[in-house]
Order: sequence, then C-alpha cells, then structure tokens
Amino acid sequence: MTNRLHALLDGRAAVFDGGYGWLLQERGLPPGECGESWNLTNPDAVTGLHEEYAVAGATILTANTFGATEPRLAQHGLSGRAEEVARAGTRLARAVADRHGILVAGDIGPTGELLEPLGTLTPDDARTIFAEQVRGLAAGGADLVLVETMSDLEETLAAVAAVREVGPDLPVVATLSFDTNLRTMMGVSPAQAVQALVGEGAEGVGANCGRGPDEMRVIADQLVAARSGEVLLVAQPNAGLPELHGDRFAYTLGPEALAEHAVELQDLGIDVVGSCCGSGPDHTRAIATALRDR
Repeated sequence: MTNRLHALLDGRAAVFDGGYGWLLQERGLPPGECGESWNLTNPDAVTGLHEEYAVAGATILTANTFGATEPRLAQHGLSGRAEEVARAGTRLARAVADRHGILVAGDIGPTGELLEPLGTLTPDDARTIFAEQVRGLAAGGADLVLVETMSDLEETLAAVAAVREVGPDLPVVATLSFDTNLRTMMGVSPAQAVQALVGEGAEGVGANCGRGPDEMRVIADQLVAARSGEVLLVAQPNAGLPELHGDRFAYTLGPEALAEHAVELQDLGIDVVGSCCGSGPDHTRAIATALRDR
C-alpha cells in the first residue's frame, strides 16, 4: 500500500515545526497551567505561534494538543473536555495551515499514567483515552496524527490503534524519546520501535526530544538500519541540552547549529526533520532554509 504520508507531502520538503510549551510560558502562560487550556482561553496566542512557524517555513504545523487527554487535563480542572480541547487546538492550526497551504498534525503525547504491570492502566484503557482525543483531532481537521515523546511501546501502540479505529483515514507518525542509553526509559530500542510500529500501520516512525545531536546521530543510524517497507523516518531533536543560566535553563544549540544537524540527519537517511524542546521559529527557519538550499 502506498504510504499516505508520502502522498500528503506530495514532493514538498518535510519540515515539522518546533517547541510550543516553553514558548507559551515565555508568552505569559501562568506557571502550573497547561498550554492546551489556551486553545480555549487564549486562542490568539496559540494562533500567533502557529503563524510564526508557518512563516518560518514549516510544512507541518503541530496542533497544541500534546496533553489533551483526560488524565492530564483532569489535573488542570478540565476533566471531561479532552475532545473539546483537542478539536479547538486543531482548528487553530488548521486555520493557519490553510492560509499557507501546509499540513496539520494532530498531536498526542503520553497520558502520564503507567500501563500494567508497572501501573494500573490497561492497553484497552489507554486506547479509549486516546480515542477521545483523536475524535477531537479529526473533527478539528488534522491531516495526520503525530504520537510523540513516548517511552512505553505498548502505550504508543494503543495510540496508533486509537487512530486506526477512530480516524482510519489519518496517517500516523509515531516518535519515541530514546533518552536512556539510546533506549527509551522503558527499554525500547529504535529498531524495536520501527519493527513494532510499522507492523501496526504507522507510516512514519522516529525519535524526538532526547539528549542532543551526538546521540541523535546514533539513533538515526539505528532507525535507518531497521527501516522496512515505505515507512518515512522522522527526527525532531532538542536544541541541544539545557544549561542553567542564572535562574533559568537555556538550551545550547542555536538555529544555525541545529540546521547543520538537520542536514546531517537527512544525509543519514532521515526523511522528515523538525525540532523539539528549546527550539522556536528561528530554528525552524534555519532548518527549512538549509534543507531547501541543498
């Protein structure tokens, strides 16, 4: 079967945008408040950030829905509103994307709960939780779904299953954070992730977050070695590692350095590049320019 993500991209450069949570905090999100709440209460701020990323050259905007699941929203007084928050966030990205002729990825992050046997959440429970979120992403107009920053392969598979159940027409990209000795916190290797997720129908698989360029190069090599079928490989590294400057943390990799790293990743065989923690529109602009100028 033709890879639907490849068909969506239709030959254009595949560049995801960058960070959201830390930038919303810099723009006034109160400490302790979840960024997804602004989809309802401060949509202009979210829309403005999407617009900056679109102008910078992102070809895929990520909806502000990372934590729009019942367990996470319940911690912030938004219990029972997962579908609403996900729909609102996706619609904000959709409006910007339509003005620029680019794509929207509905974003799914971990539930924050541990699956059995380490916790009490069953895979079926996780799939139900994610299905509620996916209904909102689909209703909001997502072109694809990004399942990201995962550690538990079973939770990742539950999210992929929820997309296949609720939004079967939506291509799925799944990225894990291999930040513990080149494995996820739960011990999943890049090769295991590719094999399991491609087997369940993910059309993009890769890595995000992590511990900087040196480790991401190794992870990229392992992803490429495990590639099968028509899967597209994805990497969204952090802007280096955080360092304490005074009373705040700052990431070490500037836009040009991250763009050079993006070119390296593409040379290694990664198909879709973006960025994660510590990055912003300036990083996206540098990445998009570097890849376009090749």
